Amino acid sequence: MTLHQRLRELDAARLRGMQRGIEKEGLRVQPDGSLARTPHPAVLGSALTHPHITTDFSESQLELVTGVHARVEDCLHELETIHRVVLQSLGDECMWAASMPGQLPPDADIPIGYYGSSNVGQAKRVYRLGLSHRYGSRMQTISGIHYNWSFPGATSEDYFALIRNFRRHSFLLLRLFGASPAVTSAFAAGQPHGLDAMSAHTLYLPYATSLRMGRLGYQSDAQSALCVSYNDLEGYADSLHEALTVPYPPYEAIGIHDPAGGYRQLATSLLQIENEFYSTIRPKRVIRSGERPLHALRERGVEYVEVRCMDVNPFLDVGIDAHTARVLDVFLLQAMLSSSPPDSPDEVRALQSNLLLAASRGREPGLQLIREGQPISLADWGLALLDEGVAVAEAMDAACGGHAYATSWARAREDFLAVEQLPSARVLAAIQDQYAGRFDAFALDRSGLVKQSLCGVSLTDDQQAVWRQMADVSVAEQARIESEDVLPFELFRQAYIDPQGLTVAASSSTTA
Repeated sequence: MTLHQRLRELDAARLRGMQRGIEKEGLRVQPDGSLARTPHPAVLGSALTHPHITTDFSESQLELVTGVHARVEDCLHELETIHRVVLQSLGDECMWAASMPGQLPPDADIPIGYYGSSNVGQAKRVYRLGLSHRYGSRMQTISGIHYNWSFPGATSEDYFALIRNFRRHSFLLLRLFGASPAVTSAFAAGQPHGLDAMSAHTLYLPYATSLRMGRLGYQSDAQSALCVSYNDLEGYADSLHEALTVPYPPYEAIGIHDPAGGYRQLATSLLQIENEFYSTIRPKRVIRSGERPLHALRERGVEYVEVRCMDVNPFLDVGIDAHTARVLDVFLLQAMLSSSPPDSPDEVRALQSNLLLAASRGREPGLQLIREGQPISLADWGLALLDEGVAVAEAMDAACGGHAYATSWARAREDFLAVEQLPSARVLAAIQDQYAGRFDAFALDRSGLVKQSLCGVSLTDDQQAVWRQMADVSVAEQARIESEDVLPFELFRQAYIDPQGLTVAASSSTTA
């Protein structure tokens, strides 16, 4: 069945039932742009239990989480409100407005997230300690935007078809929305990076879109040996199951404990937990208390997908806008409805090569990718996808009213061709023309402007009361969890990583 035939079979109610939520990461920084090494602000509540404000790898790395929304505008309004709450609580600190970090302290001085004394809080911290030992803390400070998307009535088979096509076509998103073409020289120090020097302080590539998604970003040589199949849920689950349970010699060498008896990591397998698997997109399911994510997928199937390749756009107050969200909606629905043949190990390797090329050279004229074993220009492939997606955008507008989807899709096509309009090109131009070749100065300035913009609108007294109560409730909930713990942490850890928990209901009480 063709894309157009599948579109005709969808009624307007299903199209209107599409839902999305956003997770946005960002480092807290001091007025001079250096990393804030203060604890997670107490006024924001508990990072362990707050529903909207938590931390990612670092105590200094905020993660803002919206609820699930049927309308793009509602989702972005909530993200903006969360941003405003956070920024008005940070004193003289800012939230870094770019994916790649600015000036960082040595790895040992980057504060790792702390979640209290409960077993689950300790597990979250030990998992992050493991990440620091395995990949280094610098890499973990890279921030991004995750777009969680679901479609009513979609089956696990539908979502895996989407994922296969997403992985084939994600080069298009890197070209359109990549916004990390430069890094500080210090970030790449001691690594074979292959970047050009823009100044003594900044490295870049002239046609890069997203160094965050390239070799300096969220890549793992160890995980590159994983050839995960996305042909069905069973094959995907089996691939991850092995990575989560079989000891990996280099990580066995790190060990679980340090010489003083403290913890270095949760496990010695290739992946400590499911979230350690680096992928541009993940099949997801809301988990129950005490349940491992892989078990949830195996038992109840895929509920939504998590898009993980989106950079923070430093020119936007909250890093993403309605235009970007609508393009993502069309892109994802197109990927779900288009023909999606099974993948193969050879294609999986080719797609990884395509992704790295799009990250480092995605605006380069004439750049060639590989499709079905044959070379094709990124420009030709991308334009074909954009032309095919017009019908999807028009169907969304017919269901939702107005012309917003078609307008955004047409703008995406225009930007795709006029590369100087792309965020990555605009970032490089700004750094070169306005900030003497200093990426950190550009990002710090943007961070201050974002704070000024969002703090220019104050929360009402009622809104402040709601957020204070939410913070207080989260602190009380963390205290309750800590007071009810009876199991020693080592027994908790062993129970949590028990392979049985990946296939039958586990007995521990949350995920890391």
